[in-house]
Amino acid sequence: MLPLKDDLPNRTVPAVTVGIIALNVLVYLYQASLDLGAPPLTDRATAGLNCLRLDPAMAAENPGLAFVCELGAIPCRLLDACVSPETFPHPWLTVFTSMFLHGGLLHLGGNMLYLWIFGNNVEDTLGHLRFAVFYLASGIVAVAAQTMVNPDSAIPMVGASGAVSGVLGAYLLLFPYATVLTLVTIGFFIRFVHVPALLVLGFWIVFQFIQGYLSLHVRDGGGVAFFAHVGGFVAGMVLLFVMRPRRDARL
Repeated sequence: MLPLKDDLPNRTVPAVTVGIIALNVLVYLYQASLDLGAPPLTDRATAGLNCLRLDPAMAAENPGLAFVCELGAIPCRLLDACVSPETFPHPWLTVFTSMFLHGGLLHLGGNMLYLWIFGNNVEDTLGHLRFAVFYLASGIVAVAAQTMVNPDSAIPMVGASGAVSGVLGAYLLLFPYATVLTLVTIGFFIRFVHVPALLVLGFWIVFQFIQGYLSLHVRDGGGVAFFAHVGGFVAGMVLLFVMRPRRDARL
């Protein structure tokens, strides 16, 4: 199921949501410009295993990979369990920078679509400043969750998925019966269907749990940080109760 839009109007201009989307797109365009003339990053995904041994020659040959290795959140670096090149920034900084990097156009597009559909109404509820803090906090918890599950990994985590997952968790609590226009494909069956948010987001988080469990039996988690999604989703639910203005009675 691919959500396309919901039926809830905005009460305010979702300035923070739009700003986050714009920043992600700008960072991706810069990241993509580094890869011009080089193989796509997805074709070099296993090179992430060598991030901590990135030498100047390799960095010069693969500037896009070097950019991701430097600014992605590497679990073993966060736990001070491995040594990284001195040129890399402080591990704590990468917790934030990793939220604005993506492994490809589809990765970026999917995250930004979910953020656009569900983020505006959560921003309406929390307010602009609270939503910005909420988004970053969800992303931090997401990185922490994946790091605890796979602490020895030297592959950088990148993407807004963890922070966006927090938005989905909050939306599910706030608007479970909102209607979401969804593209449903099952084999040759392709239809646009209006589905309750409870079903769309419930299906999504169950899928993340299942894939996360299966990834425990795959080296380095299979390349997708499913537990970052789960951690971010749960964090979003908890943070909603902590940060939501008391005067808003829509929950």
